[in-house]
Amino acid sequence: MVETDSSAMNEIAQQVRAARTGLGLSQGLLASRAGVSRPSVARLEAGEDVSTDTLSKISEVLGLKLTLAEVQLEDDQ
Repeated sequence: MVETDSSAMNEIAQQVRAARTGLGLSQGLLASRAGVSRPSVARLEAGEDVSTDTLSKISEVLGLKLTLAEVQLEDDQ
């Protein structure tokens, strides 16, 4: 099982928060526009896990594009 990289989640959290505040949206208004709960937005901005569906909905409202990138995994030897 792969553990969540907290630095990646923190980077996502910072980008989401910056985009939201840059658009002048409250967490509640963003949640309403994205069709998610305000606590889900708060969890995402705190760097906590949220579903990919929630992340996708929030990103779309903020005009952010989700992309995947290949990373080099460390050997567990």
